Amino acid sequence: MSTERVALVIGGASGIGWASAQALAADGCRIVVADRDTEGAAARAAQLGAPHTSGYVDVTDEESVQQLFETLGPVDVVLNCAGFSNVGLITDMPVEDFRAVVDVCLTGGFVVAKHAGRHLPEGGVLVSISSLNGRQPAAGMSAYCAAKAGLSMLTQVAALELGPRGIRVNAIAPGFVQTPLTDPAAMIPGVVEEYVENTALGRTGVPEDIAAAVVFICSPQASWLTGEVLDLNGGAHLKRYPDVLGHVMKLAQA
Repeated sequence: MSTERVALVIGGASGIGWASAQALAADGCRIVVADRDTEGAAARAAQLGAPHTSGYVDVTDEESVQQLFETLGPVDVVLNCAGFSNVGLITDMPVEDFRAVVDVCLTGGFVVAKHAGRHLPEGGVLVSISSLNGRQPAAGMSAYCAAKAGLSMLTQVAALELGPRGIRVNAIAPGFVQTPLTDPAAMIPGVVEEYVENTALGRTGVPEDIAAAVVFICSPQASWLTGEVLDLNGGAHLKRYPDVLGHVMKLAQA
């Protein structure tokens, strides 16, 4: 990559976003670390050093997304890592809890795609972090599964719409990756063990696994790749997802 390329990493203060920011910086991009956690984003940009910078963004607030793009100036790569999940039966879940996940994971993805599509130049790249749960259902995770499935399809539609302008749009669908986001699930006895048992390569992922794929997708070597939702999960999509809800219920009864 040319050192002139600017990469905006949304959700870049931790986890997959931070690992990807470091990898893209090492590959020659000038990074803008954007996050709701402004202090964390600023600290990460400081770790990277000049000329890397930081900014505030909340993907559930379109005005903040629009303002970020308008103040940023030219950008060549946009990586959207914003997301979170909750656990609960459909029959028990308050509608507002369902909407909260969809607002971040799907509607937020739409808002980012909307404004990235307005600002990316020919040759620009948009990458979203989807999930194994976009194709593999898990009891108790209706909101997250539905939102990530929607994000994966949104990726393909955006690729069709933006392709004529030379903009590539792809997503990565990780399995269980060790990040602050997944720490609560990892602390539930049995969840990680069951995931590993149902993974062909027999391990969970680390953020660097995803970051390496991000660098490739954003590189000239992937110039013919668009509309792809890359399963990156050690082969977990070949088997079944852990019974997260069952493990939660066992823990509650203990």
